[in-house]
Amino acid sequence: MKTSNPKSKFMKLRCSKCKNEQIVFNKPSSKVKCLVCGVSILEPLGGKGKVKAQILEVVD
Repeated sequence: MKTSNPKSKFMKLRCSKCKNEQIVFNKPSSKVKCLVCGVSILEPLGGKGKVKAQILEVVD
């Protein structure tokens, strides 16, 4: 049986406005906002999202 690695991952992002760090899924189905200030940090594009914040790391 062949196992494949998932193509979707979690990312740790830092909000550009308030510097809050947040872990998000890289293929969102809706707009992701910062939990502290409410600025949009990730937008859906039908697959991988458009990142609007600093990527700190990709979590496996």
